Amino acid sequence: MTEEDTSPASKTQRKKAMLDLQALGEELVELSHDLLAKFPLPEILRDAVLEAKRITKHEARRRQGQYIGRLMRDVNIAEIREQLDRIKGKSLELTAFHHRLERWREKLIEDDAELEVFAAEYPDGDVQHVRQLVRNARKERDEQKAPKAFRQLFQVLKEIIPAPENSPHAKSHAIGFLT
Repeated sequence: MTEEDTSPASKTQRKKAMLDLQALGEELVELSHDLLAKFPLPEILRDAVLEAKRITKHEARRRQGQYIGRLMRDVNIAEIREQLDRIKGKSLELTAFHHRLERWREKLIEDDAELEVFAAEYPDGDVQHVRQLVRNARKERDEQKAPKAFRQLFQVLKEIIPAPENSPHAKSHAIGFLT
């Protein structure tokens, strides 16, 4: 062991560690109740996080954040970080999927040749229905009407294009429902 290993942490290091725990606690507070239920948290910490969700006053919320940070000193932080990273990864995956659907929708509306490319890439899709929605979306755009077909096209593409694994859309896609 070196001298650094045995020396106590400086005040700056302790404060940084405390602020990191508070930030992690704040991420927990921002989660929905359903996602929060998936975390392996002690009951006292879970109660503190739920209480922080109800607090609206700035100073009271700040103090509750400090309390959550203090409680997190006794918890396995690695598990919580891992679970949060998994949730963020799924969220990024789902965002990428929606962007992919939007790109397809834009390409189909802009160029008739893209419908053939789409039909070749997704042969199980209802190309006639997609073609009709594309025509209607173009007409809506040209006449500056409400984008009903534009939105319907997105939903139909969501049914046809496979969603990433483990996303809510993948499960609903497998049983044939829109989410």
